[in-house]
Amino acid sequence: MSSVTLSDVEKYYGPLRVVHGINLEIESQEFVVLVGPSGCGKSTTLRMIAGLEEISAGTVAVDEKVMNRVAPKDRDVAMVFQNYALYPHLKVFENIAFGLRIRKEPKEHIDKTVREVSEILGLTPYLDRRPAELSGGQRQRVAMGRAIVRHPKVFLFDEPLSNLDAQLRTQMRAEIKRLHKRLGVTSVYVTHDQVEAMTLADRIVVMNDGNIEQVGTPMELFTNPANQFVAGFIGSPPMNQFEGTVSANADGLFASVGNASIALPEVNNVQHGQAVIVGIRPEHISIHPVDGLPSIPIALDLVEPLGSEALLHASIDNQPLIIKAETHGDIEHLNSVSELYAPTDLIKVFDKDTGAVINSHPTGRIAS
Repeated sequence: MSSVTLSDVEKYYGPLRVVHGINLEIESQEFVVLVGPSGCGKSTTLRMIAGLEEISAGTVAVDEKVMNRVAPKDRDVAMVFQNYALYPHLKVFENIAFGLRIRKEPKEHIDKTVREVSEILGLTPYLDRRPAELSGGQRQRVAMGRAIVRHPKVFLFDEPLSNLDAQLRTQMRAEIKRLHKRLGVTSVYVTHDQVEAMTLADRIVVMNDGNIEQVGTPMELFTNPANQFVAGFIGSPPMNQFEGTVSANADGLFASVGNASIALPEVNNVQHGQAVIVGIRPEHISIHPVDGLPSIPIALDLVEPLGSEALLHASIDNQPLIIKAETHGDIEHLNSVSELYAPTDLIKVFDKDTGAVINSHPTGRIAS
């Protein structure tokens, strides 16, 4: 298996720089997901690894071999595209076998390999069908099968599930995860869907405006975001964020958000009166009293039932927030919620000017 290394990689389209000198180490057999909003440079980065986009500066290496001047067909990587890229006139068997025939592999080897891969992907009953006779999920499995039969060093996935409906996306996520566990091939996966990123990745690379904002495991990014952007992008719903002003008294640190007072963890290097952003995830908020925590008044707007859970859309001092609460089979009691409780140790504090998290290491005292 193979590692992938990006060193100071940049991409320009004329004077426009769309990838800003990124550095990334992807270990052998690792499943890494590049995630971010449209236009952040994630697909361009993937295409530079594949050789489909020229690298403007820096290097891309596979197994420590620099690939900048290596043709795509010689990089020993396989790419699965968003639009499947199947040959409509060829049956499933021939679509999967296409790359092997181009390489002039023996007929017996092609037949054996295609049937083994078809069995893995559940495509054996469809080998004599053409793409038009398949569902979207089946077509995506054919595209994956065509990549697998090549036994590449690296799999590259460019938003492969974006054309599927919600139920099929969930099913295909599980299939891709099982497939990676079985094959163990180094994989780089691009998506704008942070749920896909959280469920699939060994590590997530959050990109924004051509830069890498943070790299870490799904839970590292969820529990300890490096900045406001990551906090607002990772999580479904994302982290609530409020503008507040720091104050201190004998009971500890607080952030004043309008008339509400939110207890803060101990934070390094903040000044009394400093403007900050207070972050708390919807699932960490309690609508029931918690010993030692002040109640925070809210204005409830609407309750969105989801079955066993509901999303409460509300506001603190006209700043919107979402609370994720259990319904216990009844949402009527949620319509009267007028206050919440925010566990201090689960609150994040961000610098209002830079957006960087302040309490990565929540120890220390307020500056006088």
